[in-house]
Amino acid sequence: MSEKIIKEVGEINKEYNYFNEIPKDLEEHLVKGKLSGYFVSIKDCIVVKDMESRAGSKILSGYKPVFDAGVAEKIKKEGGIIIGKTAQDEFGFGSFSKNVGVDMKIPLNPFDRERCCGGSSGGSAGITQKALFKHISIAESTGGSIVCPASFCGVYGLCPTYGLVSRYGLMDYANSLDKIGPMAKNVEDIALALSVIAGYDERDSTSVKRDKEDYSQYLKRDIKGMKIGLIKEAFGEGVDEEVKKKINEKVKELEEKGAKVEEVSLPLNAKYSLAAYYIIAMSEASTNLAKFCGMRYGKHEKLEGGFNEYFSKVRSANFGVEAKRRIIIGTFARMSGFRDAYYIKSLKVRTKLIEEYKKMFERFDVLISPTMPVIAPKFSEIEKMTPLENYMMDILTVGPNLAGLPHMNIPVGFKEKMPIGLMVIGNHFDEGKLFQIGKELKR
Repeated sequence: MSEKIIKEVGEINKEYNYFNEIPKDLEEHLVKGKLSGYFVSIKDCIVVKDMESRAGSKILSGYKPVFDAGVAEKIKKEGGIIIGKTAQDEFGFGSFSKNVGVDMKIPLNPFDRERCCGGSSGGSAGITQKALFKHISIAESTGGSIVCPASFCGVYGLCPTYGLVSRYGLMDYANSLDKIGPMAKNVEDIALALSVIAGYDERDSTSVKRDKEDYSQYLKRDIKGMKIGLIKEAFGEGVDEEVKKKINEKVKELEEKGAKVEEVSLPLNAKYSLAAYYIIAMSEASTNLAKFCGMRYGKHEKLEGGFNEYFSKVRSANFGVEAKRRIIIGTFARMSGFRDAYYIKSLKVRTKLIEEYKKMFERFDVLISPTMPVIAPKFSEIEKMTPLENYMMDILTVGPNLAGLPHMNIPVGFKEKMPIGLMVIGNHFDEGKLFQIGKELKR
């Protein structure tokens, strides 16, 4: 069976570029557990023992970790078989999985190879859609990197509450924002995966102590009486009309099943979330990426000259354009004289944005919006975008990520044969309510 799966994965990868690393032989697990019979792909920025893990970057070429990430440990203990490391934007820097390492291939959308998969977990979403075997992908989100590609590739993708899933073994993009979560073809497998990977880990200082839950139990509950807030600003200018129409159709279905829907406004998030997110994320990225200097692990160059000269030489040759851009902007935002004006102010803004969400959850069980404002764009369209236009693609997803709120993409239809996604957002640790909505909208 494993040889057949490896062959199938290899054939898919030749055509679509979903993996950066596929093992020659799969590590079989004699243990019987919740994931027995499942084959699991893992995003390249989450380490797997003895499997090259590069976070999509040339600078980590040849790095084979000597330990498993916390989520990889749990997957193996429950009988899941890891089939490889999925393609991504370098260190998570992008919305299209186009900013890959300079020696890597761009993953292609499973519905149309002229279009992107979304980012930064593009490979995870693409293989989840194409796999014909029992499959779950473990991805990661900083500002939308789970739900964005899940929407563009037509699969379910859950970004859990910050701290619910251990980040031990994750190559950081932005420590205060990074979250690990699952993708799957159905909501049942998402609930199963979260039940396995969630839980406290003393090796992660941001891990939250909570009782373990079986999230599958929420799939048995209906939504009668559930209060849903429809985010007004998420249906404004720049959002495709067909996307709006499909989301509204699904909201009416929820009303018919007993939910109570009301339009709500999140003006602070609409105005400030994108700017606050990028300042915080880039500032933290510039410090996190400082450790990649070519001396400890990954790409090495001949040792000559002073440290600064060597450091600059290695990083200039092995970081991509977008990684360099974010390091430079983040470093500027943290400089003396600018730190208070940009980074510290953005942290204060994030607190206000969280307060705005919290007030909504005093009245509503969940909030709903489109996941992405458009269907997956063609690569020819992306080429014409400025960096700012690229960043604007995250306008609907950065809010819940900044606030550390759980959110999930639910595939709800198509435009021009390309998937459209609905995003449902819950209060902290209210993942169960997302599964209730996901079950009701199951295609």
